[in-house]
Amino acid sequence: MEIIDNRYYDVVKDIFEDPSFLKLKEIEHHGTTRWSHSVRVSYYSYLLARTLKLNEKATARAGLLHDFFFSEKGRRIDKKFLSTFTHPKKALDNASIFGLSELEENIIVSHMFPLYYSLPKYAESWLVSIVDKIVGIKELSEKLGQKFVYAGNVFILVLFNIVK
Repeated sequence: MEIIDNRYYDVVKDIFEDPSFLKLKEIEHHGTTRWSHSVRVSYYSYLLARTLKLNEKATARAGLLHDFFFSEKGRRIDKKFLSTFTHPKKALDNASIFGLSELEENIIVSHMFPLYYSLPKYAESWLVSIVDKIVGIKELSEKLGQKFVYAGNVFILVLFNIVK
């Protein structure tokens, strides 16, 4: 994904240049890399936050760091599944090197709600959580094909009915 928005890049430049964060380019995630997935979530969330007059800086930074955790290659499916419920805390712990605000912390730790117990407290937290799910579904659908698109659409409908 090419980023051509200099305002966005200025907000996240230190994260993009961090050697630990760059290691995410080596980890498969939703049929892409964890780095590419995180950039998509961050950038789309940033654009929406800017449009909605929310804190675009915190949204961009926390969106980039929401999956900042490491996992060994060749994990079994049960370990991948378990990671769904444990990685928000790991990502928050790893992201703490960037001096996070309370808002950024909540965005990261609550992005897996309702699968993870941490409740989104801010509009920005809800935004990143929803964008993460939409981006993840799109990435997986590209990997798995049309059968997953149907399942993803059903998931989105259920999610929006819960939020209503």
